Amino acid sequence: MSDKKIYWKKFFSYYKPYKSIFFADMFFAFLSAAVALVLPIIVRYITGTVILWEKDRALHMIICLAAVMIFLVLIAAYSNFFISNYGHVMGAKMEYDMRNEIFNHYQKLSFSFFDNQKVGQLMSRITNDLFDISELFHHGPEDIVISIIKFTGSFIILMCINWKLALWGCAIIPVMFVYAYIVNVKMKRAFKRNREKVADINAQIEDNLSGIRVVKSFANEEIEIEKFNEGNRRFLESKKNSYLYMGTYHSGLSAFTNLITIIVIIAGGIFITSHIISVSDLITFLLYINNFIEPVNKLINFTEQFQNGITGYERFLEILDIEPDISDENASYVPEKLKGEITFKQVSFQYPDNDDYVLKNLNLQVKEGEYVALVGLSGAGKTTLCSLIPRFYDVTEGEISIDGMDVRSIKLKNLRDNIGIVQQDVYLFAGTVFENIRYGKPDATREEVIGAAKNANAHDFIMSLPNGYDTDIGQRGIKLSGGQKQRLSIARVFLKNPSILIFDEATSALDNESEKVVQESLEKLAENRTTLVIAHRLSTIRNAQRIVVLDENGIAEQGTHKELLEQQGIYYSLYHAI
Repeated sequence: MSDKKIYWKKFFSYYKPYKSIFFADMFFAFLSAAVALVLPIIVRYITGTVILWEKDRALHMIICLAAVMIFLVLIAAYSNFFISNYGHVMGAKMEYDMRNEIFNHYQKLSFSFFDNQKVGQLMSRITNDLFDISELFHHGPEDIVISIIKFTGSFIILMCINWKLALWGCAIIPVMFVYAYIVNVKMKRAFKRNREKVADINAQIEDNLSGIRVVKSFANEEIEIEKFNEGNRRFLESKKNSYLYMGTYHSGLSAFTNLITIIVIIAGGIFITSHIISVSDLITFLLYINNFIEPVNKLINFTEQFQNGITGYERFLEILDIEPDISDENASYVPEKLKGEITFKQVSFQYPDNDDYVLKNLNLQVKEGEYVALVGLSGAGKTTLCSLIPRFYDVTEGEISIDGMDVRSIKLKNLRDNIGIVQQDVYLFAGTVFENIRYGKPDATREEVIGAAKNANAHDFIMSLPNGYDTDIGQRGIKLSGGQKQRLSIARVFLKNPSILIFDEATSALDNESEKVVQESLEKLAENRTTLVIAHRLSTIRNAQRIVVLDENGIAEQGTHKELLEQQGIYYSLYHAI
């Protein structure tokens, strides 16, 4: 988002739903600052005027003014409570909105985006970054309001008391702001590097914990610890660098604020000896100098917070600026149910940032209800070909149509609702058996879920689990065997009831016994549906109506199992090589 006007317009748009809380927050910030300005005036009045009155009259006025000051302190206390409580809630709500926005955007992005990203880094953008942005949303405006009121009000009052002493007190303010600006620029760069290092560490942790069983099976704990220590060390160096600038920033500005106090005391002492000001005026001056310096300190904290928040905001916009590769904005067809006739016409495909074509000028027609197997050596493009049908990727050239409609002209939800995929690497969500099967049809009844499980030959093993369908299966279904997980994924597709099925080497990782049970479930699922099977074990596709053999040049052979064996070509070699 290079246009700064759009950049900031979007930033301020997050305040819109919470205008009432925001203005209330600003009102109480104003009250808090006003009280801080009024109290020293009352002190000056007491020390410079009231104490010179007759005793009883002075005591009565001091008691009245004490009551006023206590009342003002209570107002300031409630103002600060409102700012801390409701202001933070406003920030949290805005963080909630932004987290929803970026998560929704993640859902729109295509496979090609996730192919080049680390999960830990994406998580960092949706957690750490957004927290710092919400702190900026909340504290930023109120800190600026309070600082401006206190700084401006104190300066005006100080000028009214004695303009010469006020100018002496402000003499080094311009130097202080120049110093702050120079160090600030360097600190911003350092904080941005910190963000990147935090994201790297999150990605490394996510990668390690996701693959912890592989780590332990190879006894590579020490290697992982060493890798993490290296990443952690780089993060430490990055933080050291940012803290160097932060320390320079804080210590420098603290020195400047102390110098202001020293200058006022020295100049004030000289003015008192010269009878230019009174002692009460100097006391008031020193009280206001605190009010004058406090906004500077607040701006110090705000600047650090601003760097954190704005860096997170920029990383947030980086994601939102990524346009989805796959879009259905121009799609005009919204079919509820597809018949399932698939046509590949002169289809070519290459992955982004790769000059080599995975598929080139491929032509293939799959009839409605036909059972077609895809075979070939690894890298021939079998999985890629099937990924193009539901538009996980878009063709580079050519066209894929279903029932005569280009898949790019069909609304994505309608297209994918009609396609069921069973993969070799089954992904199950943390939760219960029931929840995972129901994922295929979120509004399904319990009876429908059980029916789908029975069709997938999964009901019996589910009932043997400790809590049946309500058994928690752990992260990624870790408590289940490979065959059990596969049958749950098949039950999920049974429940979805699609017109087109894609089996991506669905049984290749299973033992013979599990494969037999799963294969029965797959064949039952494939009845009366257009089915594409990517086969690893050729023995499982002998009954396919047609077998398509792919090589680096596209479709090399087609036919039934028997016909291809008789040709004694690529399929014959593959079959006898197993």
